[in-house]
Amino acid sequence: MKKSFLTITLAASVLALSACSGNGSDDEVVVSSELGDITKNDLYEEMKSSAGQSAVQVLMIEKVLSENYEVTDKEVDAELKKTQEEMGESFDQYLAQNNQTEESFKKVLRLNMLQEKAMTEGVEVSDEEIKAQYERQGTELNARHILVADAETAASLKKELDEGADFAKLAEENSTDPGSAANGGSLDWFGAGAMVPEFEEAAYALEVDEISEPVQSQHGFHIIQVTEKRKVEDQPALEDQKEDIRSDLALAKADQAALVPKVAELLKDAKVEIKDEDLKGALDSILNAPAETAPAAPAPAE
Repeated sequence: MKKSFLTITLAASVLALSACSGNGSDDEVVVSSELGDITKNDLYEEMKSSAGQSAVQVLMIEKVLSENYEVTDKEVDAELKKTQEEMGESFDQYLAQNNQTEESFKKVLRLNMLQEKAMTEGVEVSDEEIKAQYERQGTELNARHILVADAETAASLKKELDEGADFAKLAEENSTDPGSAANGGSLDWFGAGAMVPEFEEAAYALEVDEISEPVQSQHGFHIIQVTEKRKVEDQPALEDQKEDIRSDLALAKADQAALVPKVAELLKDAKVEIKDEDLKGALDSILNAPAETAPAAPAPAE
């Protein structure tokens, strides 16, 4: 599931609440009991104190993005179906754990897609890039690797391999990957998107039995060997996946740090005036953040 800029649970909660806020006076009773009533204003004040500033951010970002970018119901329904297929039986469990309904989840999807359209605006993806990614998605690799913590150790092991050392033995003796070391570094079969980007790029560039130079990722330094390649069965036709691939590649190319300043400009153009004194500074972190230090999300943890 794609995520960008906004905390998903926060967005779901805020958008769901805004959708059902309706009309009515501040003293309208929303909960009654023998111990006393809770009015709409009581609820507002409680929500404001716990998540008011973040809620203002979510709602205003949704408004300005909706005004400038279009996400259709058809697009949202397609993304929902894709998510349901990816998550399978765990989808309903996910909704329950996050106190969401399918409708509130669709609101989050729409907001996420709006953000992605803003981020990818102007990003070019060529037909050649789409074809290359399609071919990668249609190929699975069987590979093994040796993972170590530093470049010096990786270079030393690569030298041993070049001189004829046994890959599996070196992996068992040196690899820090507990999931594969005992099996000679074997990772079994995997496809596009299963590994961190640096590993994937290196692995898919290798011929069968070729051993890579050390590749650095967030996990350390990898030495990779592809032992087999095979075609994915029943891969859909390129034309059926072209737009999804284009979108994914554009998102991968996009500068996520540029989203906050873009949203800031849209908010400035909208001339937003926050009338509640307690919430006056709700948008300051977006409006005043330099591009290079812009915050990645409105803050509350999921």
